[in-house]
Amino acid sequence: QQNATGRTVYVGNLPAEASVDELLSQVKFGPIENVRILPEKNCAFISFLDGNMAAAFHADASVKKMSLHNQELKIGWGKPSACPTPILMAVQQNQATRNVYLGQLDEETTEQSLRDDLSRFGPIDQVKIVRDKNIGFVHFLSIGTAIKVVSSLPSEAAWSGKRVNYGKDRCAYVPKSQQQNQAHNSQAAAMGMAAAASLGYPTGYNPAAAALSSGYGNIPSPGGTGDESRSPAAVASVFGPMANTAALQQMGNRTVYLGNIHPDTSTEEICNHIRGGILQNIRFIPEKHIAFITFIESNAALAFYHLASYSGIMIHQRRLKIGWGKHSGPLSPAIAMAVQAGGSRNVYIGNVEDFDLHTVDKLRADFGEYGETELVNTFREKNCAFVNFCNIQNAIKAIEAMKNHPDYTNQRVGAGKDRCGNPPRAVTN
Repeated sequence: QQNATGRTVYVGNLPAEASVDELLSQVKFGPIENVRILPEKNCAFISFLDGNMAAAFHADASVKKMSLHNQELKIGWGKPSACPTPILMAVQQNQATRNVYLGQLDEETTEQSLRDDLSRFGPIDQVKIVRDKNIGFVHFLSIGTAIKVVSSLPSEAAWSGKRVNYGKDRCAYVPKSQQQNQAHNSQAAAMGMAAAASLGYPTGYNPAAAALSSGYGNIPSPGGTGDESRSPAAVASVFGPMANTAALQQMGNRTVYLGNIHPDTSTEEICNHIRGGILQNIRFIPEKHIAFITFIESNAALAFYHLASYSGIMIHQRRLKIGWGKHSGPLSPAIAMAVQAGGSRNVYIGNVEDFDLHTVDKLRADFGEYGETELVNTFREKNCAFVNFCNIQNAIKAIEAMKNHPDYTNQRVGAGKDRCGNPPRAVTN
């Protein structure tokens, strides 16, 4: 059963003696927004920050036949819901997670004493103390609980002078070499969600169009009631009377159309004007003067569409036409997993010592065997180079293939950051 609108995965047939800590130790996808355990029904609902991660976990758990205490778990979908806007804002602005970092702990503080003290805020998944550094990490079952802890704990007398902040969600595990990229990708996703939420759209699941056509009507908020701020009437009041059908038909669409492109324009120049979300694909058709930009996140596509429509994009003294491409449908779980691990359409080549060998032309030719590239640049002072593909899947293929290429045996080849995921430039009136 496929639920294209969900960010919540149902896990059933849980052994009565299994702990939430044991369950979440099997979840290698995140960040998680909220976990609800129903012991009397032997099940749990795991809500992710966005639908792509939920789809990736659902696919992985279904294929691998996840089990606890030799008991196979049932995997399904929970009800569709939007991630609460205050949580999206906290994720974007403060990098909030469900993990609270505690610094400068006293010698006598134990994992049990932390659990006893902090469980008053809400249920806890796991407590860990790193004794030689006197720091601790407390994973709660929701980001909302962690936000309460981080905002109120420093004002308590017992915690004055101690450091309280957010740590990384243990379920969003990423190898060290990819952590910066993963943070960049998460920032871009949160930015898109926050922008879409501020425009009054439902967020946190993909694609909402499926829910609308399936008769959910106005998607209910997590409380179960329709949220007027996201109703078709509210959308129409912000974007004009045509918006309530046009905008809602495009919910969940990740592809934006650009028209009226000057014939001298390059794909690189188009990418230089795209900000606010990392891309799955860019397809430029010069003879038709059009391009199709497919984002990883539908929220980023929505935010880019509105910002570009409002402020305009000028390339070679031509204002581009902004519209929607054919509906993209949801992102594939395989690509979602790659992005979760820091993947993008940009490939990083490190430890480059001979730039007479690894020239821009050689890099373009070698990597171009795996797909079209839009920008190749080298940085001599940092001994590295970057190859930007037009399609993320070609970048993933190239990284694997180049590890076995004789001319790249001494180089580090991995994922770089997609510059399109940087924040939009400020709009000036």
